Amino acid sequence: MLPEGWSRQPLHEVAEVRTGLAKGKTGLLDPVELPYLRVANVQDGFIDLSEVKMIAVERHQIDRYSLKQGDILMTEGGDFDKLGRGAVWDGTLDPCLHQNHVFAVRAKPDSVNPLFLSALSGSEYGRTYFLSCAKRSTNLASINSSQLKAFPVLLPPIAEQNRIAHILSTWDQAIATTDRLLKNSQKQMDILLRDLTLGTHRTTSTPSSWENFTLGELGRTYSGLSGKKGEDFGSGAKFIPYTNVFKNNRIDIEDFSLVKISEGENQTRVKSGDIIFTISSETPNEVGMASVLLDDVDELYLNSFCFGYRLNEFTTLLPEYAAFALRAPHIRALMTQLAQGSTRYNISKANVMRMKLTLPSITEQKRITPILNEAHSTVKNFRDQLARLKQEKAILMSQLLTGKRRVRLPADETASA
Repeated sequence: MLPEGWSRQPLHEVAEVRTGLAKGKTGLLDPVELPYLRVANVQDGFIDLSEVKMIAVERHQIDRYSLKQGDILMTEGGDFDKLGRGAVWDGTLDPCLHQNHVFAVRAKPDSVNPLFLSALSGSEYGRTYFLSCAKRSTNLASINSSQLKAFPVLLPPIAEQNRIAHILSTWDQAIATTDRLLKNSQKQMDILLRDLTLGTHRTTSTPSSWENFTLGELGRTYSGLSGKKGEDFGSGAKFIPYTNVFKNNRIDIEDFSLVKISEGENQTRVKSGDIIFTISSETPNEVGMASVLLDDVDELYLNSFCFGYRLNEFTTLLPEYAAFALRAPHIRALMTQLAQGSTRYNISKANVMRMKLTLPSITEQKRITPILNEAHSTVKNFRDQLARLKQEKAILMSQLLTGKRRVRLPADETASA
């Protein structure tokens, strides 16, 4: 049942769905090179113009494929959670075209507000519709223009649409500001991490007093859980899941899973100070992510898609320092070089153990670690703030865009509506 004053119409009745330009055509007559937007440019709620490519188009077709300010850009496919998401084009580049994997939805201004429509398509309501009719493959889904045209648009009066769009735009501005602060703080963190773990914050080269060690000289490796079946998981002893290692430089003790361990079973327990590495990933730049357990946890095990590394002693490498040093840009670059595979990438424990670390004295490590901790806390605070804003906006969208929560309109807007 629709809220009072609302209607529901298929998208093609309130907007024009425009398909894009196919790449790679030959034999073009009177071609012109112009900027065009690809799937990579269309993000959730904004257009990323950091890398805009050029495409050849026949001069007489420029108008057909050109974007106009207010067009809603939507990709035809992607990850399940990204289906239906897009952004409104602000006309920054003119002319600017769009490729055939990006739809341009041109709203009729007297029927629907572009910002409202973009928010609706990217909301839970929109995503539910698109997933119901999308063509699916492993982790991916896609829609065609007919399915997009049939999207049932919820339509409050235009004045209410405008008000909702204004409210959501305020949240978008807060999200964009926080995102910029996060990126800036992350960039500063990366610079600090590089300089402090290479010693180049004082000189242009690593100090001669720093010493080189292979990881194999400083400790030994051990494997994660073995011999486990699906029914063994869900209860029992704690173990560190893959995502806990991947996401954090320090193991989050609030994020453990459970596994049954029989009495006398030969499984290695993780101890405080142990360093955990991911073994595999879908991309080479994500293998060998390191995370350190800095807390005392009774009977803790490790998932089978990671391996553990136990230092011989803490007088050469501090675990607290390792939590940062092993995620420094130059170390991540080395890990990426060690990745092997095609569709899925793996890293060998033996190769990781041959990797060299250039380490300052323990005294210097103790001095550096609090500096990096403070910078890391700043990044984490912005990341948490951004996640909260996005969650709050999603809740607000689900209420405003479906009429569960109505906005108040000024008297003059109420009359015009």
